[in-house]
Amino acid sequence: MSPLRGLRGPAAALREELAVDAHRRLLVGVSGPGGTGKTSLLTDLMSVYRAAGFEIRDGRDPVADASEYTAVLVDDAHELAPAVTDRLHGLVEGSECHLVVASRPWPQTPPLRALLATLDLQHPPVSLGPLSRDDVALLVAHPRGQALPAAVVESLTEATGGMPWLVQRVVAAWSREGITLQPAEVLAQLGRQLEHLDDPLRALLLDLAVGFDPAGATPPPVLDADPSGTEEVLAQARAAGFMSPSGSLIPLVGDAMVAATPTHQVRSRQRALLEAIDVSGRPLNGVASRLARSGIEDPRVAEALVAQGDTLLPRDPAKAFEVYSQAVAAGADHTALAARRAQAAALSGNLDPAGRLVDELLSLPEPPDLGRAVDVAAEVWSRRGMLSRSADVYRWLGPDRIGASAPLAAIALVGCGDRAGMDDMLAAAGPPTSPTLLAAVPTLVCEGLRETLDSASTNAMGSLVRASDMMTASGSTLPMPMNPAALAALVALHLGELAVAESVTEDALAGNQGGAGCRPRLLLMRAWTAMLRDRPDHARAAITEARSAGEVLSPRDELFLRALEVGLARRTDDPPGLVQAWGRARESILHFPVDLFTLLPLGELLVAAARLRDSARIEGHVAEAWALLGRLGDPPLWTVPLHWAEVHAAILAERPGQLGPHAAALVRASGQSHFAAVLAAAGRVWVSVLAGDVDVEAVEIAARGLASVGLTWDGSRLAGHAAARAPERKDMARLLARARDLHPAAALAPEQAPTAPPGSNRSGTLLDDSGLSPREREIAAQVLAGRTYREIGDAIYISPRTVEHHVARIRRRLGASSRSELLARMRIALGEESWTS
Repeated sequence: MSPLRGLRGPAAALREELAVDAHRRLLVGVSGPGGTGKTSLLTDLMSVYRAAGFEIRDGRDPVADASEYTAVLVDDAHELAPAVTDRLHGLVEGSECHLVVASRPWPQTPPLRALLATLDLQHPPVSLGPLSRDDVALLVAHPRGQALPAAVVESLTEATGGMPWLVQRVVAAWSREGITLQPAEVLAQLGRQLEHLDDPLRALLLDLAVGFDPAGATPPPVLDADPSGTEEVLAQARAAGFMSPSGSLIPLVGDAMVAATPTHQVRSRQRALLEAIDVSGRPLNGVASRLARSGIEDPRVAEALVAQGDTLLPRDPAKAFEVYSQAVAAGADHTALAARRAQAAALSGNLDPAGRLVDELLSLPEPPDLGRAVDVAAEVWSRRGMLSRSADVYRWLGPDRIGASAPLAAIALVGCGDRAGMDDMLAAAGPPTSPTLLAAVPTLVCEGLRETLDSASTNAMGSLVRASDMMTASGSTLPMPMNPAALAALVALHLGELAVAESVTEDALAGNQGGAGCRPRLLLMRAWTAMLRDRPDHARAAITEARSAGEVLSPRDELFLRALEVGLARRTDDPPGLVQAWGRARESILHFPVDLFTLLPLGELLVAAARLRDSARIEGHVAEAWALLGRLGDPPLWTVPLHWAEVHAAILAERPGQLGPHAAALVRASGQSHFAAVLAAAGRVWVSVLAGDVDVEAVEIAARGLASVGLTWDGSRLAGHAAARAPERKDMARLLARARDLHPAAALAPEQAPTAPPGSNRSGTLLDDSGLSPREREIAAQVLAGRTYREIGDAIYISPRTVEHHVARIRRRLGASSRSELLARMRIALGEESWTS
């Protein structure tokens, strides 16, 4: 059993010590259970000694002529005859050779104990044992070339007890069986290995596998049968690597032991354990899970597992789902547990099993645990992106049965534009289920949402932030159509309060609000805030983390992710990336009906569609959004960002007539919202700029105002548009400087004057092998992407006329006589990968 290589800790320290000075005499004992790396360590030490010119001896043979250039390496010293051990002991004082002795902690003869005691006086002993979680993560990542999710590493460490020999076997089996904690190949290997053990040891391992506790009130019967041999058989199990240093059986060894033992023998030991626990009057606790895994059906086991699952459900839903499933296998009522199992699955991010469970439950004439089932169904539909179905589930439940679920129903109904339905549900609300932090969360979220409909002030945001704080402080989860932190961040972004959005998201992530199922959504809100703050690298890092936080993103999270990809490509002036991102986003939105909580990505996609002349693809969704907002009374907090997106879309589509109504709406909302007032002022200036009236001071004030509410990129674009239309050279330069100040990532090499003579290179940049300057290569790439001179000028803050001059210069340098020839030569000059990506 050769464990995985490359470990840290005592073994690595000894190798390093020898590598630094191989000639310094080494006398050391190495101890560890079977499979902890003793043989691998000796092999590494042997390589170091050979490289240093040493003679290697085994130590089992007589070593009469050992010199200072001899290294005696002894493996499995616990198997040596006493006479051989005595000879090795004599080498310590009777020669100058190096001596490394590796053994298990049991059995140890008196001569071996004496030898190890002498070695310990010469060098601190090297003790090998289980791997830490970090070491396991390092080892399983190396052969795969990527890190495994933390939950998988944690489970692997627990299942193998961190024993290197077991970690190695499991990881090796993954290449054939996929990632599983109980590869059939490994269980079969272990089963054959366990068959050859002595009867007392096999009996002990079986007793431990079914749940007997050698240190508790239910010791294994095999130990009672022979009290004098108790310590010896336990030491044998630990030395073989079957037990942890604390004395517990390695879970994977226990599972293999049960699988390799005839069923009637396993059931006999399980019944004996249950009787012993009944006699002692103790609860089953963790024993119940072990009994259920081995296939026993017993009402006592099922009852204990249900109680354990109920305790885990608010704080560890993934573990709760596993325990509830074990309870069903042990005989618990499947229907009675269905709602709790569905809740555990949904809160863990596993929407498919959650959906199947609640569908089956709600189809019954009298479903048990009805309120919980409906709440779970509503969460599942919301995360699938179909909030209207969440609302339908609550409408089906009706005010008469709504009870404590009324605030959750109100969230779903207002999200679909049904304010009257929200009011009806709240009027029929029952009392909270308990006076706890968690119970108060839905009510606070509902209050915050109602305030968003009546005012664009920060009052609504305050209620939602408090709800998020309470949810995080409770350390618990509950099914909700929208996570409190994500909703609070969303409202903050709608108000232009990026600092609030950032803080509430970071607090929720730090506190693991909502568990694993909610983490991707919170990471995407972090990414959105970073994008608006003009931090594309931070945004992309958050997106990457969100992708790896779960196996598959929910459809709602997928829509936000696609809109983020579009927004980042648009803001970083990446035309090919924008086209690709738009294609993916266009596909996602086909599966996603509009609701109140998707207006942010919808606005981003609206602008991108206008930029790509593909607005028809999204017109239906935009119309649906305006209809929804109309049913809610056009609340400014929710309408303002969408009006601003419409303004941008009109500018990009060069349709000033479509801009006016939305600019007017922003003016009307400015009395209730500072955010709207800033946007209205910017909108007025932008209209003037498009009409050719460039007031430099007004443009700068408007651009700074946009930056103050988190729209730095928009402010930079406004200044860039104005610069392209400024009649005076000094005004153009001033506005370009402002644009670059606001959007540093867009700061480029100094502009060449439009009147530069042919072939000149006044910017001082060197031409490459194609004969083009970096600026000319940049413009050529955008021409190949199909952008107009005006669009190129807007992207890099120069006038369309300057772009035209650059293109004329590129034509002359490349010797092109027609547009088609120019495009062909540009492709050659930039390289195939530059224009096809």
